[in-house]
Amino acid sequence: MDGKVKEQKKEQKKHQQKNSGPKSERKKSRKLDDAAVEENEHKKNPKAFAVQSAVRMAKSFHRTQDLKTKKHHIPHVDRSPLDPPPIVVVVVGPPKVGKTTLIRCLIKNFTRQKLGDIRGPVTIVSGKKRRLTFIECNNDINTMIDLAKVADLVLMLIDASFGFEMETFEFLNICQVHGFPRIMGVLTHLDSFKNNKQLRTAKKVLKHRFWTEVYQGAKLFYLSGMVYGEYQAQEVKNLGRFISVIKFRPLAWQTSHPYVFADRMEDLTDPETLRLDQKCDRTVSLYGYLRGTYLKKHTQVHIPGVGDFSVADVGFLPDPCPLPDTKRKRTLNEKERLLYAPMSGVGGVVYDKDAVYIDLPRGHVDREQESRPTTELVRSLIDTHATLDAKMASSKVSLFRGSATITDTDVEGDQQLEDGEDEEGGDDEEGGDDGEDGDDGEDGEGNSDMDEAEASTEQPGKLTEPQRVQTGKRLKMSVDEGEPKVSETLAFADSEDDLELSKEDLSEGESAAEESDEEDSESEQIETKAAGSAFCSDEEWTDDEPDVESTMKSEGMEIPPPKTTEKDLKKAKALEIKGSDQAYETDGALRWKDDLQQKASEVFLKHQQAAPNLRKHVYGTGKVSECQDLEAELGGLFRVSRPEKSKTNLADAADCSRFHPDSLHNWDLEEMLHSIADCFVTGKWEEWQDAATLLKQDENLYGDFEDLETGEVHNGDDKDQETQPEDVKVDDETQKKNKRLEKKRRLKERFDAEYDDGDATYFDDLKEEMQIQAELNRTEFESMDDATRVQYEGFRPGMYVRLEIAALPCEFVTNFDPHYPVILGGLGSSEGNVGYLQLRLKKHRWYHRILKNRDPLIVSLGWRRFQAMPLYHIEDHNGRHRMLKYTPQHMHCGASIWGPITPQGTGFLAVQSVSETKANFRIAATGVVLELDKSVTLVKKLKLIGYPYKIYKNTSFIKGMFNTVLEVAKFEGASVRTVSGVRGQIKKALSTPAGAYRATFEDRLLMSDIVFLRTWYPVAVPQLYNPVTSLLLPVGQKENWSGMRTVGQLKHDLGLHYKPKPDSVYKPVVRAPRHFNRLNIPRQLQKALPFKSKPKQDQGKGKTPRDLIRPTVVREPHERKVAALLDALSTVHSYQSKKARGAQRLKHKDFLQQREKQEGEKVKRQKEAKKKLYRMMGQQENKSQRSSLKGASQDG
Repeated sequence: MDGKVKEQKKEQKKHQQKNSGPKSERKKSRKLDDAAVEENEHKKNPKAFAVQSAVRMAKSFHRTQDLKTKKHHIPHVDRSPLDPPPIVVVVVGPPKVGKTTLIRCLIKNFTRQKLGDIRGPVTIVSGKKRRLTFIECNNDINTMIDLAKVADLVLMLIDASFGFEMETFEFLNICQVHGFPRIMGVLTHLDSFKNNKQLRTAKKVLKHRFWTEVYQGAKLFYLSGMVYGEYQAQEVKNLGRFISVIKFRPLAWQTSHPYVFADRMEDLTDPETLRLDQKCDRTVSLYGYLRGTYLKKHTQVHIPGVGDFSVADVGFLPDPCPLPDTKRKRTLNEKERLLYAPMSGVGGVVYDKDAVYIDLPRGHVDREQESRPTTELVRSLIDTHATLDAKMASSKVSLFRGSATITDTDVEGDQQLEDGEDEEGGDDEEGGDDGEDGDDGEDGEGNSDMDEAEASTEQPGKLTEPQRVQTGKRLKMSVDEGEPKVSETLAFADSEDDLELSKEDLSEGESAAEESDEEDSESEQIETKAAGSAFCSDEEWTDDEPDVESTMKSEGMEIPPPKTTEKDLKKAKALEIKGSDQAYETDGALRWKDDLQQKASEVFLKHQQAAPNLRKHVYGTGKVSECQDLEAELGGLFRVSRPEKSKTNLADAADCSRFHPDSLHNWDLEEMLHSIADCFVTGKWEEWQDAATLLKQDENLYGDFEDLETGEVHNGDDKDQETQPEDVKVDDETQKKNKRLEKKRRLKERFDAEYDDGDATYFDDLKEEMQIQAELNRTEFESMDDATRVQYEGFRPGMYVRLEIAALPCEFVTNFDPHYPVILGGLGSSEGNVGYLQLRLKKHRWYHRILKNRDPLIVSLGWRRFQAMPLYHIEDHNGRHRMLKYTPQHMHCGASIWGPITPQGTGFLAVQSVSETKANFRIAATGVVLELDKSVTLVKKLKLIGYPYKIYKNTSFIKGMFNTVLEVAKFEGASVRTVSGVRGQIKKALSTPAGAYRATFEDRLLMSDIVFLRTWYPVAVPQLYNPVTSLLLPVGQKENWSGMRTVGQLKHDLGLHYKPKPDSVYKPVVRAPRHFNRLNIPRQLQKALPFKSKPKQDQGKGKTPRDLIRPTVVREPHERKVAALLDALSTVHSYQSKKARGAQRLKHKDFLQQREKQEGEKVKRQKEAKKKLYRMMGQQENKSQRSSLKGASQDG
């Protein structure tokens, strides 16, 4: 119970502690007191806190150091760019395991968007500094091999209800060969387990098996079930968090080769060429993020499944899925959660080198506008519903704000106002027609009454002009008698001066004539703009008027007089009209059409006199104001740069380098001379801009220096010192003091660097060195713009590039399938050549067949997949490379192929076929490139057979082994041998017969002996290099690529049977039955034999008489019970007796051992006694001999 309470307490959210206030102050003081008490305890009794066991401390220290060392790895220079490319996340698994569903759920988790049909790579922004590219890997072995080479992270889906399948192990083996990326396992179909115990057991078993294949502690996620066809949001969110923070280890092949994972393809072939020949080679541009290392122009690339090609053109484009800005924030907003999947139809705006493609859904297209004419003038004429007189009669004009409106009846007495209304009506007619078109959507005068009149004449269901979209203009609302009015200010002008002038003119508002003229000019300007905007975007509305005029000229449209740009001329004309008493002959006559030529010439002179905007002529109209920046962004993401817009305007404009004589300045005036005095070197400069001051500072900085090794002081030139003023010189004493201090500081830093290492280790120093190198690499070209930087270092990783490739097979375009990846792998300087490769190869332990020599294999090496005919060999102890007919079963062997040159140490794998759909393991062999050497000679055994035809003791004449004397001369001195094992040597060739020779042997030969010579014959490597072109096959058949077939497959397909040689056929052994005679033993011998060995005359027994046959006894139940009891007792008795016999046997064995021991001791005692006895007898004998010798001497 207490344990459950503790668990509940742990699960509860921890209360947020206060960091201020009296309570927190008390806690802080209490902690300080406790720390002081603990410190005092350490001081009072240091032995109590000392190390109790040195052995335990040593073990703990060693364990800590082992854990730290395990985390060490060889540091590499961080060459990742500041804006890294998206991480390639490959989702792998067998069929029907939930790959597509997982990708959909992850995309929805990161971008809040649902993606229906997933075709090709899908790029998303997952965080502030990370983007992801998801790609689904089908079960085609070609796709698995290609994606394993570019994958950064692999999500391996496993069906928990079934277990591991062959596709999972195949992909793991492919990754082990081509560089092991980060792998995360995902268990699905866990809802099929109804019992929790079975579920836990299955999780445990799969986890440990997964750890065995990947590494101990590899991350394995569990997707427990599905809700409404999707995985649970919290589980997908946890998986997404791990993906967002996972770190990657750079792989050698990827970091040393540039490669592009294409996410878009465009066919750039000339349509005329396609019309003449549908099967011509295509020019294709492929788009994608550059990964790996820097890509140079005109680099040779390999497209797996297509072949080797040379890049015709490379360029970088704006990032279609950029990272968010660097502002500090916790999460991304909805605008920054980007999704880019052009092959899946996502990403409406697509940027190209020379065009921008905008994909509009069908629901956004106005069907009514599609059938209407595209020319603006024709459309305006068609949409006219009211005549000019009707519009003039219904129009009203307000001269001042808040004043009463003037109608047609109020104008009859005043001719000046009639002229203004006539011009206003003329403009109104054209502006109203354009306004009804719905493209510009503006009111020509800003008159609400006229709007109501026009709205009454329009068809029902159409939008009125105030409701239409206002594009490319700034609108100003004016209130007249409670009714809203819309009037425009000048949003575009020829120069910034004109724009300022227009603002001042609009702000004055002094006279009614000026205001009406301005409205006339604005309405005509907007009309001109609308007339030439049939195919313009919103950004083009913000450009200047001459661009529109040139567009109208190119379309053959009539251009109204350019009154909009000359407001001062219009003001003067309006004042003249107002001051004169001239009366028009007809009311409402259009007098503005008079003197058009004169007005046009005046406007042109006025335009020439205006100060030109040199920045616009030099740099074009690329820069726009802040309000236009918002409109120039498509979707709030990208900016469209159109420097070509003003080309037509510049071609028709006047030469701005020639000034009108009236615009020359009088340079005799003092004010004009003072205005440009600061533009020259002799002018008045700021202190930090003065050239003399800067030169003095440079002299002080670089003129004098001191050699720290020798102590010698080098001064600048004396001439320069004499020219320096005295007030700039620095005090010598202060300067010397500063130099001494600087010298001491440097010496101290050098001493500290050499002797005060602290806890720094070699590993830390290595990491610091790599970090310094990485910073240098980043800052070298940091200040350059991308266009200049690309010329120095090439296209850097992370750029979105466009690669144009010429002479691609037409099948690549016609049979293009986005479900299969298109990878452009950059090749090194020598990787485009083909030559001999020496490999170390081992047949995979799970492949069900051994590999035969010269059988074609499909090899995946580097970026390529190709078919080759390997020769297997093994190196003998003497360095000879002996050819093998088959690969060894559980051992490495050598292999020689003809293929593309690849750096040493590159891993490869081999499969026999990419079109097999069998359930067997498909990877046949794996290995590594050893060397690129053609000098390695492979040899095979060759036995030459001969027969002796003359024998002279140990010398024999052999024939049948060679054909000519020259062949014999080549093998003089070679060792020969007979089948029986007699060794010999070739001596000299004989004249006849041809090819015979004389040989000596260590023994005499027989005429039946066979002599053979063992030789080695060199073997040439077959030059077969057949690239796998699976991407050129039709859709649905890309998995059925087949190249050269093996001899066995050819015989099987053609129905051929091997006819063996007659001598090699195993013939049945037919042996005739042998009949042996009866053995006769003499009678005398029989008598001497023992009875056991004597022959018996056994007579065959006859049938047993019937009376001797005992009848069958049928027992009673009681008797059967008694018999069963007796059998049981007998069984028990036999078991006990057997047990007793065994015990007796053991006892007897012990007895025999004891007796043997006693016998040994007895024999030992007897030996000792005999030795003692013999010693005594010897002594006695010696004594008697000595005594006898003494007696003999006395007698003599």
